[in-house]
Amino acid sequence: MSLLEVKGLEVRYGGIRAVKGIDLAVDAGELVCLIGANGAGKSSTLRAIAGLIAVPPGAVRYAGRDLAGTRAFERARQGLVMVPEGRGVFPQLTVDENLAMGAYARSDREIASDRERMHGLFPRLRERRAQTGGTLSGGEQQMLAIARALMSRPKLLLLDEPSMGLAPIVVQRIFEVVREIAAGGVTVLLVEQNARLALGIAARAYVMESGAITLSGPAREIANDPKVVAAYLGGEAA
Repeated sequence: MSLLEVKGLEVRYGGIRAVKGIDLAVDAGELVCLIGANGAGKSSTLRAIAGLIAVPPGAVRYAGRDLAGTRAFERARQGLVMVPEGRGVFPQLTVDENLAMGAYARSDREIASDRERMHGLFPRLRERRAQTGGTLSGGEQQMLAIARALMSRPKLLLLDEPSMGLAPIVVQRIFEVVREIAAGGVTVLLVEQNARLALGIAARAYVMESGAITLSGPAREIANDPKVVAAYLGGEAA
């Protein structure tokens, strides 16, 4: 049974139909990527899944439940957590205070140990633990946004363009952590413009064009599809 099921999802902005009745599914424990050009509807899809855009009954099901009418914070409490494009850290709070905000709905005794685990995943956060989020570099803010989401102990993690605008060495570390997260049992749906990186770590992939899913299958097969190679991989198979 799929942890996430999306059926006939549509997203409209006024008269613009940004997402055109797509279907996708993510099984528990999978790392699935959604790739496509800028403006294809990928971020709108994630926002709808996360509850930031209202959807009709039956369009989004999570852990067997229809999420229509379930607000974003309620979805987060149920383990469906999103790291948005643009990071969204709290600029006036310190690194450790940002991490504490990720655990706001928890009351167990393992919050401190989870914070130390985040410091281990991203040593730069340990170094910057007393520094305010707004003074961090873009890469450090992306690390903090992911770590803050992990502090909630998500079952399904939605990642929206984690590599955008970052230096290659930072991107490499972030994708290593995403792979580690998935290997540790967290289900991941990754939206990413860098198709080569996304297909390199995902088990399955969906290709989105102009609001529609045009191709899906094992990531390795998608990476060798001639149309994908020509459009997203610079003419070379991943």
